[in-house]
Amino acid sequence: MRMTAGLAACLVLVSAALVTPQQRPQRIVSIVPSLTETLFAIGAGPQVVGVGTFDTLPAEVANLPRVGGLIDPNMERIFALRPDLVILYGNQQDQIEQLTRASIPVYSYAHGGLADMLSVIRQLGARTGHTTEAQRVASAIEEQLADVRARTAGRTQPRVLLVFGREPRSLRNIYASGGIGFLHDVLEAAGGYNVFTDVRRESVQLTSEAILTAAPDVIIELTYDDRMTPNNQASEIAVWNRLPVIPAVRNGRVHLLLGNQFVVPGPRLAEATAAIARALHPEAF
Repeated sequence: MRMTAGLAACLVLVSAALVTPQQRPQRIVSIVPSLTETLFAIGAGPQVVGVGTFDTLPAEVANLPRVGGLIDPNMERIFALRPDLVILYGNQQDQIEQLTRASIPVYSYAHGGLADMLSVIRQLGARTGHTTEAQRVASAIEEQLADVRARTAGRTQPRVLLVFGREPRSLRNIYASGGIGFLHDVLEAAGGYNVFTDVRRESVQLTSEAILTAAPDVIIELTYDDRMTPNNQASEIAVWNRLPVIPAVRNGRVHLLLGNQFVVPGPRLAEATAAIARALHPEAF
C-alpha cells in the first residue's frame, strides 16, 4: 500500500511501540485537544493527570490541572505532575528537548489528513496500553465514513468553499481549507469538491475577489463559538449576501455548522463528516 507523505511524517513523529503492563504510562499529560479526547475514548482517561488550556471534552477534563497550550506550555507545572508520558505538538521542540533531557517519554503529534488521524488513534492505543479499544474506535469511524461515502457516491459533487475562520459580521480575514489536510479530506469524504483543491496548503487566506473567482456552489462555514445563538447564526449567514453573484449565495446554499468537532480531529471525525455531507447532499440522508 502506498504511504502518503502526511502519514509518513506522522509515523516518524509518533512512537507506536507496544507496551507491556509494566511500561503502560500511569500519569499522562496531554495539551493536544484531539488526543486528549481520544485518550478518554479509548479507555485511557484514568491515566490522564493534566490537560491543555483548550481541552473541553469529555466533561471529566474540567477537573484536571491545566498546563497551557501550544503557545504557552507551563513546563514547571508539567514537571510537577510527575508525568510518565507527555503529549505535545511536534513543533514544540524546546519543550520536547526539556522532557527528553529529564528522561520523560514524549508522544509528538503532527497535524495530517483523515488517514493520518485514524492511524494516530491506533498508535496512541498501542502506546498507552489500549490497543484493542483504539482499534475498535478507529474501525467504528472507518465504518461510519464508509456509510457517508456510500450515501454520496454517484451524486454530483458541488464546488464547495469550506471556511473555518473570519471576522464576525464581516467578510474580512477569511480562512478556508486548501487542497491538503484534515478539512480537505473530510470535505471530499462528504461528497464535495474543494474549490481550492489545487492550492497545496492546509489553509488559504482569501479576499472577496478570490471568492468571486472561485464561484462556489456551496459555502460551508465552520464555527466553534459557544456564544453563537440562532439569531447570531442567521445574521452571520446573511453577511455573505454582500457577494450576491456567487452561486452559493444566489441559490441560498450557505451553511453555518456549529461545533468544535469540525476543528478537533479526534473521535468525532465521522460525526463531523456526516454533518457536512448532510449539508451538501440532504437528499442522501
